[in-house]
Amino acid sequence: MHRRAGLILLAFAVFFAALSPLTRWYAFPRLAKVPADQYQDMVLVAKDATLLDYGTMTERKVPQVTIVQTLKGNVEASERIEKTAGRDVVVWDGLSYVQGPDGEMVSKIPERYIFDAHTQEPVHARGEMADGDPVRREGLEFKWPFLTEPRDYEYFDAQARVTAPIHYKGTQDFRGVEVYYFEQTIPWTEVPFPRIMPVEGITRETVAKTGTTRWYTTVRKFWVEPVTGAPVYGEEIHKEELRGGTLLGDREKVTAFAGHVKMREDYIEHTVDLVTSQRVVVLLMTSYLPWGFLGLGLLLLALALSLEARGRRAGGSGAQEPVTSEPVTA
Repeated sequence: MHRRAGLILLAFAVFFAALSPLTRWYAFPRLAKVPADQYQDMVLVAKDATLLDYGTMTERKVPQVTIVQTLKGNVEASERIEKTAGRDVVVWDGLSYVQGPDGEMVSKIPERYIFDAHTQEPVHARGEMADGDPVRREGLEFKWPFLTEPRDYEYFDAQARVTAPIHYKGTQDFRGVEVYYFEQTIPWTEVPFPRIMPVEGITRETVAKTGTTRWYTTVRKFWVEPVTGAPVYGEEIHKEELRGGTLLGDREKVTAFAGHVKMREDYIEHTVDLVTSQRVVVLLMTSYLPWGFLGLGLLLLALALSLEARGRRAGGSGAQEPVTSEPVTA
């Protein structure tokens, strides 16, 4: 009886021991993915910023500029692309809406970002764009991969339409969450004017005829929770200038925008809570279940060996002593 129970326990021990690496290295890469229908929004503010008045073409100090960023999963587009891509794809339709202190629009820039749902690597397909211009992204944008590593990554800048390194600067504690801090600097670069301008009747084509150009630089900062690959906080030290051309008269350049852009406090709290809950789900697949299965397998193995040893002892103690018979005499 002990031997049969020991064999059953041994079989379960082997099963759970084998399930441990399968959960981590086979199931997790296939099950962990960004949902195709995800929707998220974020509000950022730049206090005491400099903003261009396009009516008078003069720069002015304003108490606050607000940037509302939204990312909406386009399920229909992702399913269409998956048919030819042969893998799980996420399509995010993004919008960056900038408004001045009076609530009037400063700029409105749409994006379409297409990426692999599991690895977050870009997927090149029709419709990939930034402000209506076709682009071919390389590197990350918006989200880091699951189990982010403490190293430099390539990050796509939608304003300059270029990919540049974003450098790992160390591990920090952000409101009780261990995060990796990344920083990227985009030097002064000539960039296109937005397709939608804040003044009616002015287009990027009419501005281009004046010879005036738009230049941009930024220092981009992200604090990324490494298990989920989700940024819990972000900042940008952002500057834009208009240079040359007849639009500026006798001036060489004028500041179009300058400000230190930061996430609004209520969105920081919401993001930290959301990422913390998602972190538990990822850790379940990468740590809790694999180590739990391995521990259970070792425990069952120990029980199986214990039962086998008890069975052997019981069998030994039950053996009969040999019987010696007295000699028979006539």
